[in-house]
Amino acid sequence: MTATATRTRGTYTRRISQIERGYLNAAATGTPQLIQMVVEGEGRIDPAALRQAVRTATLAAPGLAVRRRAAAWRADGPLPPVVELPDTAADDGFDAPFFHRDLDVVTGPVCEVGLATGPVTRLVVRASHIVTDGRGLRQWIADVFRALRGEEPLGADSTADDTHFRTAAGPVAPAEPPARIPGLPAVLGHGPAAAGRPLWLRRRVPACPSAVTARVAAALSRHLAGDTGRLIVPVDLRRHDPAVRSTANLTSQLVLDLSRDDDWRALHGRIVRALLAKREVAALSRDFLRQNPFANTLREARELDGTRFPCTAIITDHGRIDTDELRTDDFRPTGFATLPMLVPYAEMFLSACRTGDETELTLSCRDRAGAREAAGRVLDGIAQALTTAD
Repeated sequence: MTATATRTRGTYTRRISQIERGYLNAAATGTPQLIQMVVEGEGRIDPAALRQAVRTATLAAPGLAVRRRAAAWRADGPLPPVVELPDTAADDGFDAPFFHRDLDVVTGPVCEVGLATGPVTRLVVRASHIVTDGRGLRQWIADVFRALRGEEPLGADSTADDTHFRTAAGPVAPAEPPARIPGLPAVLGHGPAAAGRPLWLRRRVPACPSAVTARVAAALSRHLAGDTGRLIVPVDLRRHDPAVRSTANLTSQLVLDLSRDDDWRALHGRIVRALLAKREVAALSRDFLRQNPFANTLREARELDGTRFPCTAIITDHGRIDTDELRTDDFRPTGFATLPMLVPYAEMFLSACRTGDETELTLSCRDRAGAREAAGRVLDGIAQALTTAD
């Protein structure tokens, strides 16, 4: 540990941003707000070496060792622990308690790592979405593997928050907030959910088409219970200043209305135009309590009974995963996936990423009667759409 790393960890403090407060509110409903990323491969990762690599990476990216201190995050929390999981956690199931327990941002840790060995070696990184997002966590995972290879981590010690990127984006025209709509009828199953635990389904599709978000959304539109739906598309604010390396939660959102049998090309055009207009930046200027199109109060969020949802789906595309970043002399990655969280006001969360010539899809929803079968049909339709050349 270098003196610079020690100073960085000891002095790292940043304010809790508007985005992060939204996630704190969601967590207050009792729904864990977690990012979980899974690296699968062949070979071995030594647990002791992994613990040292996690320590090295976190000293260079102290935002993953923070605790909440009033209106700020301070890096005086515990380093992410490494948990050796039973061999059964290396199969296709995610039933072990490790995958479902919450992380406390007041006491810490806000991040933890699981390691399971078996026919497949599986590295699972879990972090509170309140303090980080997909891009930030992937930067940290890449640094863990750099440390495993004996390389210096790139680090991510910036304390920039969303206000920095609002400025970096330049002039942004104001945009009307999405209109509040009645809850949309559920697509996946019926009745009460099983203890609020996510149901995760995965598909590996032998194709890497363009415009994945639009294609997934169009395929989903064929399964709507009514004529319309509503989507959230997360957008990384770092695109407005790519030089900033930060593990903070810097993800805003686009809200798009969906119609039955939408064409993916039209949806892609709408997404591109919204990005060109920087609509995700404009969304940050809204009054969260008065202009939130989903739930203005915790009471409203808690009253959602599972028969109707103000948001049909969240669709996020993590893009292409550079598996060379996740390789060591003793370990060769063969897959990468995420386990999306449940969101109080969204019925499902669909995540996509590409490795090699394949696209990995994961869908999360509430585990209730008929949900597995219905979610399977949705994923089958999406897989077909991704492999259809048009």
